[in-house]
Amino acid sequence: MIDRLLILGATGDLNARYLLPALAALRTAGHLGDRFELTYADRQDWTGEEFRRWASAQLDRHAPAEPGETRKAITGSARYRQVDATDAADIASLVAGDGPVAVYLALPPAIFPGTVTALGAANLPPGSRIVLEKPFGEDLDSAVELNRLLAGVVPEQAVFRVDHFLAMTTVQNVLGSRLANRVLEPIWNSAHIAEVEIVWNESLTLEGRASYYDGAGALKDMVQNHLLQVLCLVAMEPPLSLGERDLRDRKIDVLRSVRPLADDDVVRRTRRARYLAGRVGDRDVPAYAEEEGVDPRRRTETFAEVELELESWRWSGTTFRLRTGKALGHDRKEVAVRFRPVPYLPFGFDQEAAPNVLRFGLEPESMSLTLTGIGADAHSLAPLTLAARPAPPGLPAYGRLLLDVLHGNAALSIRGDEAEEAWRVLAPVMSAWSRDLVPLGEYPAGSDGPASVRSN
Repeated sequence: MIDRLLILGATGDLNARYLLPALAALRTAGHLGDRFELTYADRQDWTGEEFRRWASAQLDRHAPAEPGETRKAITGSARYRQVDATDAADIASLVAGDGPVAVYLALPPAIFPGTVTALGAANLPPGSRIVLEKPFGEDLDSAVELNRLLAGVVPEQAVFRVDHFLAMTTVQNVLGSRLANRVLEPIWNSAHIAEVEIVWNESLTLEGRASYYDGAGALKDMVQNHLLQVLCLVAMEPPLSLGERDLRDRKIDVLRSVRPLADDDVVRRTRRARYLAGRVGDRDVPAYAEEEGVDPRRRTETFAEVELELESWRWSGTTFRLRTGKALGHDRKEVAVRFRPVPYLPFGFDQEAAPNVLRFGLEPESMSLTLTGIGADAHSLAPLTLAARPAPPGLPAYGRLLLDVLHGNAALSIRGDEAEEAWRVLAPVMSAWSRDLVPLGEYPAGSDGPASVRSN
């Protein structure tokens, strides 16, 4: 296990909301010993004491359930350095020391190439690892170039392209439910499943992320990484094991099987929109174009929907719909597997049976199966829902990811060729949208999204 962690971009939102709480959870669970070294670095001209006060405030806000002694341990021993993450001399001074170091790039994607180049010039200790937060690159060409740079610094096994969705208990439960239950796998194919919806709709707006989000948009921020990764777990063939090679090989197969989209397909099978002024809960929300830090000329979308088809024996004829939106009236974060209707109902039933739906709730975590049974009237049908709520995970998603990084378990990280394939899937969409072949729609904040969106 590596016992040195360097976080670049230490004063950013990612560290505040996720990495600091994850480290506290790891400390509480006994995974980080007294020898573990934490170094934080960023451009902010702060003293170590100023950073520790800031980090303590973030833990109080985002990890209040962690014991006070744990939070003090995480902040009290932290070292902070002001650096330029693209400066080789600055980086060399940070990674110098005994033993390998894990370097977490909690940075904007545009800085990744310069930082990786600096890491290469800094002579990382043998056995070191590099962790990159999504999105990996900004398009296919930049992802290919970033992979080339990384290959010149550390071996592929030491590169962790992390996506915290893969460490969420319910996301993993999608695969576990399929493979551990005989009742599901025989019907997990297009003969029985009509469509799969992978949805991350949220009432949140920008929440201070305009500097990043306005340059990315919903398609790059959510669909290209998180939702495509969930698609891989839903649609993949059963792997021989959950080891890093077997699992990631099967995910690559899914991405390669996505039927390429021509311009006509993009027009028919995708939608984009951004929110107007409205009210979300008890909050008045300004139009996206009027949010602080937004450049309206970029025409950034806050809602994206893409329908995909897979060219494979198992899935030919099933529609996979990936959808995400911000500033919506209610949260809906789930995988909904919709089965085909029964081919025949016995005489006496004058109504159609609703298709069965298996739902994996992503946040909050849950699982339910909607069936059809006999209602109060002997000749009527009524829905029956079986529901369960999984036990809370032992570690938060980022805690699991950090633990995998420190132990060198790359199964839940994204391999280089997989990252490139994900960009290839959506490259036609990005191209068509950049040429305005799909109009940028609008929807009021607090609504269900653009017209004709199914909300359940």
